[in-house]
Amino acid sequence: MNLSYWERNTWLHNIDYAIVGSGIVGLSCALALRQLKPASKIVVFERGMLPSGASTKNAGFACFGSMSEILSDLETHTEEEVLQLVQQRLSGLATLRNRIGDSFLNFQRLGGYEIFTENSTTLYEKCLESIPRINSLLNEVFLDQKPVFSIKKDPFGLKNVQKDLIFNCYEGQLDPGRMTEGLLQKVAEKGILLLNNAEITSFSAENDQISLVLDNSIEFRAKRLCIATNGFARQLLQEDVKPARAQVLVTHPIPDLKIKGTFHLDEGYYYFRNVNDRILLGGGRNLDFEAEETTENGLTERVQQRLEELLRYTILPDREVEIEQRWSGIMGVGAKKKPIVKELQPNVFCGVRLGGMGVAIGTSVGTEMAQLAIK
Repeated sequence: MNLSYWERNTWLHNIDYAIVGSGIVGLSCALALRQLKPASKIVVFERGMLPSGASTKNAGFACFGSMSEILSDLETHTEEEVLQLVQQRLSGLATLRNRIGDSFLNFQRLGGYEIFTENSTTLYEKCLESIPRINSLLNEVFLDQKPVFSIKKDPFGLKNVQKDLIFNCYEGQLDPGRMTEGLLQKVAEKGILLLNNAEITSFSAENDQISLVLDNSIEFRAKRLCIATNGFARQLLQEDVKPARAQVLVTHPIPDLKIKGTFHLDEGYYYFRNVNDRILLGGGRNLDFEAEETTENGLTERVQQRLEELLRYTILPDREVEIEQRWSGIMGVGAKKKPIVKELQPNVFCGVRLGGMGVAIGTSVGTEMAQLAIK
């Protein structure tokens, strides 16, 4: 592809900050840079028509971790580290909500529930026993002293699960499409340029400039580079982050749907929620971690079959349910839950490995990367 003189001068000339990835991290980074450096030229490059990872493909959980997830984190992190993770998730959600507005986001705080299958008795009992301890630990973050977790009887008619649910009163849900639309509107208002279908295929540092290659053919320069590609990070970086595909389905409208809220099952490897009068259900990568460690969007029969089984025999038993849509998104995960936000080399920065918590921490990760980039 050959660009005209006008195209190069308008979009690819004299760039102060080039951002790779137009998901929640990349757009949040761009907005933070505009606030910190009002006169700078900022250009965001996106490989797809829409964000390629999970920003517009996730379930829209405004959450900070279920009981079993927090207990799992405590096995590999210190209490201080886990509290820092929770605080980062809460701060990120608060910033996102203030920036876009709850009404635009369709944000609702209906609470979250963790449910346990009948054969997960050991984990179920461990979680119930840990409620006082975890509530006490989280008091340092939730200063109103209202217990985060409590036990509730099932009001939804679920089947083949343990009799009690663990309720999280602070959890909410939002619309990821509206979230991204709101961020895009803010970016446009701030005079930040966005190029879609523009893949950065390589980069190199040259003196005080970064040389970038667009679509394997067009070379240009930027003063600083911010990489926000999360699940696709390995295509440009050598960091502890690998792709994790999440498969999702949504039903046709269901009359008199009783299920309201967000639901976690099997340590969060499965999750579902109401979307108006539909059920959105996703997960299942634990069935075959190796197969789901891919950057290819797609569906597998094994995962889709398991999702349908959960839908028909656990979530909506004894009801006729039809599937309207199926899709997948690519997350970025690693050995640690803490995201990677750092300077990789002079003038090159990254904000990746969101660990499936992009809605919660994407805003704070993008802001942190911007703060590093201006120093």
